[in-house]
Amino acid sequence: MKNLYLLVPLAPLAGAILAGFFGKILGRTGSHTVTSIGVAIAFLLSVVIFQDIQAGHVFNGAVYTWMESGGLKLEVGFLIDQLTVLMMMVVSFVSLMVHIYTIGYMAHDEDNWPAGSLAGTNSYQRFFSYISLFTFSMLMLVMSNNFVQLFFGWEAVGLVSYLLIGFWSVRPTAIYANLKAFLVNRVGDFGFLLGIGLIAAYAGSLDYATVFAKRNELATLTEVVTGWPLITAICICLFIGAMGKSAQFPLHVWLPDSMEGPTPISALIHAATMVTAGIFMVSRMSPLFELSDTALSFVIVIGAITCLFMALIAIVQTDVKRVVAYSTLSQLGYMTMALGASAYSVAIFHLMTHAFFKAVLFLGAGSVIIAMHHEQDMRRMGGLRKYMPITYATMLIGALANAGLPPFAGFFSKDSIIEAVHLAQVPGAGFAYFCALAAVFVGGLYSFRLIFFTFHGKERFREATHDAHGHDAHHDDHGHHAAEPHETPKVVTVPLILLSIPAIVSGWLIGTILYGNWFGDSIVIATAHKGVATMGHEFHGVVGMMLHGVTTLPFWLAISGAATAWFLYIKRPDLPAVIKQKSGVLAIILEEKYGFDRFNDWFFAGGARLIGRGLWQGGDQAVIDGVMVNGSASAVGWISGLVRLFQTGRIYQYAFSMIFGVFALMTLWFNRA
Repeated sequence: MKNLYLLVPLAPLAGAILAGFFGKILGRTGSHTVTSIGVAIAFLLSVVIFQDIQAGHVFNGAVYTWMESGGLKLEVGFLIDQLTVLMMMVVSFVSLMVHIYTIGYMAHDEDNWPAGSLAGTNSYQRFFSYISLFTFSMLMLVMSNNFVQLFFGWEAVGLVSYLLIGFWSVRPTAIYANLKAFLVNRVGDFGFLLGIGLIAAYAGSLDYATVFAKRNELATLTEVVTGWPLITAICICLFIGAMGKSAQFPLHVWLPDSMEGPTPISALIHAATMVTAGIFMVSRMSPLFELSDTALSFVIVIGAITCLFMALIAIVQTDVKRVVAYSTLSQLGYMTMALGASAYSVAIFHLMTHAFFKAVLFLGAGSVIIAMHHEQDMRRMGGLRKYMPITYATMLIGALANAGLPPFAGFFSKDSIIEAVHLAQVPGAGFAYFCALAAVFVGGLYSFRLIFFTFHGKERFREATHDAHGHDAHHDDHGHHAAEPHETPKVVTVPLILLSIPAIVSGWLIGTILYGNWFGDSIVIATAHKGVATMGHEFHGVVGMMLHGVTTLPFWLAISGAATAWFLYIKRPDLPAVIKQKSGVLAIILEEKYGFDRFNDWFFAGGARLIGRGLWQGGDQAVIDGVMVNGSASAVGWISGLVRLFQTGRIYQYAFSMIFGVFALMTLWFNRA
């Protein structure tokens, strides 16, 4: 089976290499074919491995030893268990759907590049190479059995995300966004690397099994520099890495701006891959996190802040992709709260359901953007339901699941998280429970605001708009005329339909995944943390959960949010502007996203520019150019001018110099004596 495991990540890698290096030879069709086949192979093999896991065959072993130093082995190895295979199937399936969708979405990518642009040459092939390489990186991350390979996959997805977010490199906003994503993730990755360093220093190994076997010993130690309990220091450092990758407050600022990349990337990065890497990592590290209530408290509070406060920003966004982006931040906050409540299986369950319905929402948003000729502002949409019935139906499914309404997948996972947080005993659980409930109402509001604003109401795309100079703005940035919108091709709608199915039914697997010992030994929960066990005793099947759910507060909060959206955007579409005006500073705070971007631009970017200017003026110009380069030249010139006074070629001046020299030497000699 080891060769089979190797094929899973290597198949997408082969596709990426072929499309990347031989894309000009393969052409467009050949490039998207080889990359799609590579990801399809990874998905089919994941299904085969899933069946093998079901038979009880777990694998944990090294494939290749890269280096050995002082007893510390750096290896490439795989840990194939229930947690891994679930992630493998989700990642490869969503990636396959994105690959197929991209064939239609990027069909006219040449319109996004200036005529004759070198960067636009073979951009279609290059894009498929990147997304296939991204899939390889994520699979290496989730399949790893040691921290070295985990870190490799961790950094690889960050690097490829930089290439993908800034894919349209002729746009300054795209370059700004990919730099922002890269730098913010480096902050989180610094903490992640510190955590790995502490593990290597105190456990003497980077292999998961060895480290987990020593966890009780590590729990008795103290970190030398800070005096913290070692296990707490390790877990918090690792979670800081997760805060960067999974966009948790305050390292969330990169994710909304990453919408500058093509829409397929938004679905791939923000639904099932990069942003879920942190959730997966903390779940894999559950044997360590269970030994530190301090770390769990930190995790649950950060998740709660992210969940509620990012959801609030979504209700004021007008860009269709940014609404979904802030929704992703909120849903990641839910998952993080579940981790802090020791409900790791619930977090992974929501990760799975979220991957499907959020991919539907992102790809559906892309379908709308195609139909609207690259228009993303919802204020210029409306009434699209009759023009795009398939896109509308699939996005409605995604919105219902995102809002957590039964029988859709999001209901089962989101309700389970809320219950787990309610039962949690760690400090901060009460605050997290309040945030979780409040975010349910907000989630219903922004989910259906998206649907009503885009697909219902007045057809605002027919209204003539004018730019700041009074010119007619019926044309988009690429010169497309705002023609009648229409349903997108099958290559776009078929992936939407296929993803909509698990967005409905995947939640029905709750009994098996959460309460059927699905994860086995891959997730460890301390006996003191009984939340998931208590939930298991109270679970009476899918139907019973739905019947009970309609009597609970979260259900009615979600319904209230949806009803509020209907009233504001269908019944009284004039009210949102009035509410915004009356809200005053509150609306400004939300539109400014709590001022994080402005602060970062002023403090970090501005500070870096100030330091750079100081180093340039004080260091480069004054010291290096002024003193070392120009100064040394001036010194040589001055000395040369002085020496030139004595080197004239006249005998009497030479004689005078000799007499003066003898006199000086005699003076020094007598003074010494």
